Amino acid sequence: MPGFYDEMYADERQTEVRAHYRRYTDWLAQQKPERLARKRAEADLSFRRVGITFAVYGDDAGTERLIPFDQIPRIIPAREWATLQRGLAQRVQALNMFIHDIYHDQHIVKAGLIPAEQIYRNAQYRPEMQGIHVAENIYAHIAGVDIVRAGEGEFYVLEDNLRVPSGVSYMLEDRKMMMRLFPELFSQNQIAPVDHYPDMLLDHLRSVAPQGTDDPTVVVMTPGMFNSAYFEHAFLAQQMGVELVEGKDLFVNDNTVYMRTTRGPKRVDVIYRRVDDDFLDPLAFRPDSSLGVPGLLAVYRSGRVTLANAIGTGVADDKSIYPYVGDMVRFYLDQDPVLNNVPTYQCRKTDELSYVLANLDKLVVKEVHGAGGYGMLVGPAASKDEIEQFRLRVRANPSAYIAQPTLALSTCPTFVEQGIAPRHIDLRPFVLSGKTTSMVPGGLTRVALKEGSLVVNSSQGGGTKDTWVLEN
Repeated sequence: MPGFYDEMYADERQTEVRAHYRRYTDWLAQQKPERLARKRAEADLSFRRVGITFAVYGDDAGTERLIPFDQIPRIIPAREWATLQRGLAQRVQALNMFIHDIYHDQHIVKAGLIPAEQIYRNAQYRPEMQGIHVAENIYAHIAGVDIVRAGEGEFYVLEDNLRVPSGVSYMLEDRKMMMRLFPELFSQNQIAPVDHYPDMLLDHLRSVAPQGTDDPTVVVMTPGMFNSAYFEHAFLAQQMGVELVEGKDLFVNDNTVYMRTTRGPKRVDVIYRRVDDDFLDPLAFRPDSSLGVPGLLAVYRSGRVTLANAIGTGVADDKSIYPYVGDMVRFYLDQDPVLNNVPTYQCRKTDELSYVLANLDKLVVKEVHGAGGYGMLVGPAASKDEIEQFRLRVRANPSAYIAQPTLALSTCPTFVEQGIAPRHIDLRPFVLSGKTTSMVPGGLTRVALKEGSLVVNSSQGGGTKDTWVLEN
């Protein structure tokens, strides 16, 4: 695709292969199309047998859908990964400091760097968390940061996912599938491993258990089997060797959380919760919630259980807060950001709103609380009617929207029906924070399988690729 940075090729004619892809392209050139097609069918069948699916709410075609897997990997050289790793650790550290600050001393608000209303009128702000001390001052124990490459190859942060970030199970299963389909590639290339992620996650969760807990009990809390990411919840619990529980499996007694077991109640110290804030405790949040645990917030406030991620973390991954993350890095760490944001227009500002309304056909406009590729306008791909309808929505509630330039997302060769063709991609690395900060090399590469599409979300027809970080 002319005008886009190609991950594999350094020229538009696709004759000059980038150095870190050369060994792979030499192998690919020797593969017969029939073998690649056969391997793709084998992968699809295997994923379906294992149950690696996700639910699409309101989908008339059925509740479960297979996420397409592409067998051409996205390869990142060690030097580039080192920069990404440094920038990701810096960013998540600043975000954790920001969340702690807004629930305690509000230094950043008092300094005038972020308007108070941007925080305290935010739907994800939880006044119940004000003054609560959490273990190690960590709020976002698991962060999924969406990275895109644009322009001449610069990396940008597109989005921070700090509430209940998903997708790591697909990262792990994609790697297992590639090793099963093409074992020879892993003897020919020095690819950094990712299969230790569940052990790393468990170590980080245990490290933030309440003080005085020698052998903490960790559980994964799921809303249940009808949740879109239930496969991932069950997968991670199984891989960590911990119990997968629902709210009904837990109860509070004597300011302690217990799990019901066949051998009687067992104390729970750390809950890796995949349940949204609103549904965690019907006594504190939504009284109609049947997914939560009555009294959980009171135990949490007293420091006798750790929730990962913390209640109220979502205030920092709201798209209205995103434009300020660079300021957070400078304010809390006294450093320049290693990774930059995408330039962002805040429609709540009158002058920026005027620019956005005058350029809707050139911009990507997003709801500040939106996710999954929903509630957004991709101006260059929208019809005049869609643009005019969106214009009315933005005018009616400007503070609910931000806008960004339409990025020329990088492409990676992808095996599609017509053969191998470039498709746009992003990357979601997973950053774990506890007593230390760490991440496995790589992440989940998502690919927009529709030709010309910039929307990589699985709910919008996107697929996934294995992500290789080369060790030298």
